[in-house]
Amino acid sequence: MPEPTVRPRRPADVPALVEVLAAQQPASRYPVRWPLPFPVEEFVVRPGELGAWVVIEAGAVAGHVAVLEPGEGWETEAFVDATGLPATDLGTVSTLFVDPARRGLGLGSRLLGTAVEHVRSLGRVPVLDVVQEHSVAADLYRRRGWRVVGEARPHWLPADRAPVLLMTLDA
Repeated sequence: MPEPTVRPRRPADVPALVEVLAAQQPASRYPVRWPLPFPVEEFVVRPGELGAWVVIEAGAVAGHVAVLEPGEGWETEAFVDATGLPATDLGTVSTLFVDPARRGLGLGSRLLGTAVEHVRSLGRVPVLDVVQEHSVAADLYRRRGWRVVGEARPHWLPADRAPVLLMTLDA
């Protein structure tokens, strides 16, 4: 069986990614709001993408990650405050998810590594946010050397939930 491969996301991948996102949501609770109040395709494909990739395993789209240009809003302000760096020096790792039937194969790590490599190739510092209750994701990032630099409370987070963790990966 061929090794899983990571390649740039194509428009034809989006329907399969919508299915993978929906399949993994009950266990991961990512995204927090579900069903989303807008088309799922708009969650997967976002404005300001600096790059987006899929992982192919056993011939099927099995996961996704994107890198975003920090835009205006709570997240960028929080990262600028937490890191002391201008937004132009940051690259936001976003929309990382993997087919639950393919967990444990290292697919998330491959995707994360691709995104980090891309951010660094742009001369930027990788940042991401993660919901604290999503301990599996937060633990994955910590094991990969990410560190918490702050917390934030985005508008979409229910009031009874802990703030999201802001994380960065040092060189």
